[in-house]
Amino acid sequence: MTLPLSILDLAIIGPGETAAQSLQGSVALAQLAETHGYRRVWYAEHHNTSRIASSATSVLIAHVAAHTNTIRLGSGGIMLPNHAPLTIAEQFGTLETLHPGRIDLGLGRAPGTDQKTLRALRRNAHSADAFPQDVQELRGYLAGQSLIPGVDATPGKGTGVPLYILGSSLFGAQLAAALGLPYAFASHFAPDALEEAVAVYRREFQPSDQLDRPYVIAAVNVIAADTDAKAQEQHQTLKRQWVRMLLGRDHPYTDEQADQILASPQGRLVHHNLRYTALGTPPAVRDYLAGFAARADADELIVAHQATTVADRLRSAQLTAEVMELRAASPAGAPGNGPS
Repeated sequence: MTLPLSILDLAIIGPGETAAQSLQGSVALAQLAETHGYRRVWYAEHHNTSRIASSATSVLIAHVAAHTNTIRLGSGGIMLPNHAPLTIAEQFGTLETLHPGRIDLGLGRAPGTDQKTLRALRRNAHSADAFPQDVQELRGYLAGQSLIPGVDATPGKGTGVPLYILGSSLFGAQLAAALGLPYAFASHFAPDALEEAVAVYRREFQPSDQLDRPYVIAAVNVIAADTDAKAQEQHQTLKRQWVRMLLGRDHPYTDEQADQILASPQGRLVHHNLRYTALGTPPAVRDYLAGFAARADADELIVAHQATTVADRLRSAQLTAEVMELRAASPAGAPGNGPS
C-alpha cells in the first residue's frame, strides 16, 4: 500500500503511568516511527485533561525533535484562538530554525478543553470567530509578508512552515479550500461529516503558493496487537477511559461501572465517536485501513495508536508499519506539489 501513513500521538497517560512516562513514550514512539517509515508525527493541544500530556505542544515537539533525525514533527493541532498568531509564528519559526525541513503547523479553532479552562487560558468566548483572520495573520508572519506593518516574527519570518487546517465540520473544509491549504479531518473522534467535508474541500479548493492541488489527511484510531483477544482488551480499556473523560470528571467510575454505561444508551456516544477504529491482528488492521482510506478519499492517513500503555502503543505502531510495508525515507515533498 503506497498511501503515506503518519501518527497522531495523544501522549496518553495510561492507568498507573505518570506524565513523565508518557512523554518518554512519545520520544520512543517518534523514534520507532522514524525507523519504520511513518511520514510524520503530530501532537495535539489539550488542556485540563488528566490523561493527555501534550498540553505544551511546541515544547514537546522541540524535545522529540532533539531526539530524532529525519521524521517530520508538528501540531495536530495548535488551537489558534488560544494564542496570539505572532506567538505561534515565533514558536514554530524557532522550531523550523532549529530543525529545518521537519516542522508542520496544524491549526484548529476549538478550545481543546472545557469552558472553565477556556477562561483560565484567558481566551475570549468569541475568539474562534476570528480564526480565518488569525490564520492569515500567522501565514503572513511565516512567509515574511506580515499583515501588520512593522511587526515580524523572529525567528519565523520567511521560514515558510507549512500550514494545515484541522477540522471536523464543513467550516474547516471550506476554509482550507479557500486558502489553498492541506486539510486534516478529525475522524478518529468526530466521524459524522468526514465524507461530505472532504468532498466540499476537493470541490472548492483554490491553489496557493503552498499547494497546487487538494491534499486530504484523514485520522483513524488503530489498536494492533499480536492477538485479537489482546486488541479487544485494549479497546475495552480505551472505551472505559472515554467514559471517565466524558462523564466521570466528578465521579471516578470503576471498570464495572464504566462497562455498565457502555452497555446502556448513555454509552452510545463513546461507541459512535470511536467508530473509525482499526482493531485486531495486523492483517485485519491492514484491510481496515485500506477500506477507510478509500472511503475517506484520503491522500494520507494519520493514525492514533490508542492503546493506553506506552508498551502497547509501541507494539501497535510496529505491527502496523510492518503490515503496511512502510519504508523509512528522508522527508520529502516539493513545494507546490503536496505537503512536505
